[in-house]
Amino acid sequence: MTDLKLNSIKNQISEKFAPPMIEGVTASQIFLPKISPPPQHLYAYLCQQFPHIHADEWQQRFHSGLIYSATGEVLSMDAPYIANSHVFYYRFLAHEIHVPFQHHILFENEHILVVDKPHFLTISPTGQYVQETLLVRLKKQTNNPHLTPIHRLDRETAGLVLFSKDVASRGIYQQMFAERQVQKIYHAIAPYDSQQTFPKKVAVRMEKGEPFYTMKIVTGAMNSETDMTILQHNTLWAKYELKPTTGKQHQLRVHLNSLHLPILHDPFYPMVQHKADDDFSQPLQLLAKELYFNDPITQQNFHFISHFELQLPD
Repeated sequence: MTDLKLNSIKNQISEKFAPPMIEGVTASQIFLPKISPPPQHLYAYLCQQFPHIHADEWQQRFHSGLIYSATGEVLSMDAPYIANSHVFYYRFLAHEIHVPFQHHILFENEHILVVDKPHFLTISPTGQYVQETLLVRLKKQTNNPHLTPIHRLDRETAGLVLFSKDVASRGIYQQMFAERQVQKIYHAIAPYDSQQTFPKKVAVRMEKGEPFYTMKIVTGAMNSETDMTILQHNTLWAKYELKPTTGKQHQLRVHLNSLHLPILHDPFYPMVQHKADDDFSQPLQLLAKELYFNDPITQQNFHFISHFELQLPD
């Protein structure tokens, strides 16, 4: 993409109203469809549309000036419902569990940010985490409301995450991942089995499991593939190097478990074991260790290595 085209996209974006970033939190946007009969007030519609959010919380957001019209007007609780328009709102939680581990920025240029994520830190706001997420921490640190993760890591997984800094060039990096032009290398600690030979390839079909947030292996055409080798081992445990060529949810965890080698401290495989949200005693021993790619804009060959290390148990 040429600089002229990038600048054109930036100019189009800058002409739209952008709600301010508050404590690292950027506003969410919702479209108001045409409804018959229409709600009398926006407040009533929001309560109906988001039943999991208590009415008192919406009242507090209005009173705190956290609801905006598409043109930037701060809305009150008696604001009318205007069909075919947009409104912006902010999400804050009264209480969040502090995650006592720090991220590290490894690289930054005009377009991207490469970050080392610790275990237990969710990447983006969801459920019970807003401030205690990597994205909000980074937005506060960099004062950049446009930061967006280009790919994902589970909350339990540590290691490298690539962020886009610029709206205009974001799609180029998203396409790079979609077209599998990025090589990712993971490390994992799992049981050592002297009867199994490595290196080996696991290629299976994965689909949603039960509970819904897990995955399972089923019969059918292969849709997930990982190359595996052993880096080191003792009598009980091994450090595995994993090179996925696909990117299914929980792929590495499911693939190792399929070999009867579940990753150490995995709370989902081979069975779901719920732990307290403030229990940080047993981090999943899975690390996104390396990223390789040719930058589609600068044409630089990048190779990033996480500073975190997994150690074999004694």
